[in-house]
Amino acid sequence: MNEPTVQMGPNFIRNLIEEDLATGKHDMIITRFPPEPNGYLHIGHAKSICLNFGLAAIFNGRCHLRFDDTNPVKEEQEYIDAIKTDIRWLGFDWGEHEYYASDYFETLYRYAVRLIDKGLAYVCDLTSDQIRSYRGSLTEPGRESPYRHRTVAENRQLLSEMRAGSYPDGSKVVRAKIDMASPNLNLRDPVLYRILHATHHRTADRWCIYPMYDFAHGQSDSIERISHSICTLEFEDHRPLYDWLCEALEIYHPQQIEFARLNLTYTVMSKRRLLELVTDQHVTGWDDPRMPTLSGMRRRGFPAAAVRAFCDRIGVGKSDSVIDMGVLEDCVREELDSCTPRAMAVLRPLKIVITNYPEGRSEEFTVPKHPKYPEMGSRTIPFSREIYIDSDDFKEDPPKKFFRLGPGREVRLRYGYIIRCDEVVKDPTTNEVVKLMCSYDPETAGGKLPEGRTKVKGIIHWVSVPHAIPVDICLYDRLFTEPNPTGVKDVDYRDHLNPNSLEVLTESYVEPGLQGAKVGDSFQFERLGYFCVDSHSPTSDKPIFNRIVSLRDTWAKLQGEG
Repeated sequence: MNEPTVQMGPNFIRNLIEEDLATGKHDMIITRFPPEPNGYLHIGHAKSICLNFGLAAIFNGRCHLRFDDTNPVKEEQEYIDAIKTDIRWLGFDWGEHEYYASDYFETLYRYAVRLIDKGLAYVCDLTSDQIRSYRGSLTEPGRESPYRHRTVAENRQLLSEMRAGSYPDGSKVVRAKIDMASPNLNLRDPVLYRILHATHHRTADRWCIYPMYDFAHGQSDSIERISHSICTLEFEDHRPLYDWLCEALEIYHPQQIEFARLNLTYTVMSKRRLLELVTDQHVTGWDDPRMPTLSGMRRRGFPAAAVRAFCDRIGVGKSDSVIDMGVLEDCVREELDSCTPRAMAVLRPLKIVITNYPEGRSEEFTVPKHPKYPEMGSRTIPFSREIYIDSDDFKEDPPKKFFRLGPGREVRLRYGYIIRCDEVVKDPTTNEVVKLMCSYDPETAGGKLPEGRTKVKGIIHWVSVPHAIPVDICLYDRLFTEPNPTGVKDVDYRDHLNPNSLEVLTESYVEPGLQGAKVGDSFQFERLGYFCVDSHSPTSDKPIFNRIVSLRDTWAKLQGEG
């Protein structure tokens, strides 16, 4: 596939790579994206994907896709397939360089044996709770395990028996022998291997011991000759262990570099919490359009180019920060504005009968698909005696500066005529407005204004009743009401779920030109926002449209008013 043009401004990692190439430290840049296949990718992963694949593209190198599949209990083929789909959707490809940590299980096992032979690792019988207790704290040194001084022969034998399945889960681990008094807790004899009797998605039941992430990560980087191992900032304290293992094993030593991860307001970025939202059915699945997952954003209608632009806009730094959701939505609007055809839709219909328009007659207005780009062509909009407008565009007792329709008021129909509301028809039982009787000025078609006629301020959208296409509309909003759902002490983040994050409208209509719109097709519904055909839309005649974003950041405005 053709990779997208990479937009990436100067940053400290790019500068470091340029220096490494200039000094001859590396003659080829090889990066990697190493996801764990235990969930779907989210917008935070997009930043890492764009950075790793982008740097490789800028410097004519390559980026490996390597699945860190070292925990068979939580990993599924579904996640692997979804991850590959998401990366390709973003516009990147790894070619023939698809790898798995499980490719290296035999090599990693030999590395563990090598550490034992050098007296740098041992088999420990302490439980996980005991290991935690022995580790000490930031102010107190740890205590040595009573099994720390086993002989090389004994450790070799025990490791062999662990591999053969002689011991139950949790009964033994392999630990590095480093320094129980180190100020870095990650160097206090970290666990390298644990026993886990579970079927692996690739190696089946050939293994019952699995390497820990800290052991598999750096060694896999080394095997693949990664030049720059780019990680998020939480791995900075793990870098001394990364370096120690490469040096102790006397293998090729990649350079680990950390950057600040992406934090976004009004959502959560922990895969554990995202999984909870799915399993507890607070959302409909990983691809729910309210989720920060790439599959959710794709289904909602976010363009991949907008996600890449967002990652470039926020930049790459060394300090954690929180990015406002509005920045992402602005990138989406900017991308959609340039490429999305216009259409008219009525979300909450109110019928209008134009009493002086001949019954049985209809006409068509030819209008541009995009007002800024005539090369996109034109579309035709039918007009008839009965039309729908949005109920929000009418008020019986309009307030000051309400320039839309009201009793005795005039308004222009977008691309059509000026109409005047002459009569309001109500339901006798509920007293709700059910219909408006209006008249039109036949001299005002298509924006015309006869000499001497007063100009009207309001312009509203509409659709012709006999030509309208019925649709369902999903109005998606922020998933949480709090900018930082996990930041309120002693309050469960789920308590901040937004009860109004989804509104489904089942009696909406769009202009007939949208008949046959395909899954993923996007449109700007004039005056309303950007919408796309949902991937879960039925094959029947009533499609589902998702609101991608509004035309402006109405959320920020509402929060300010509140």
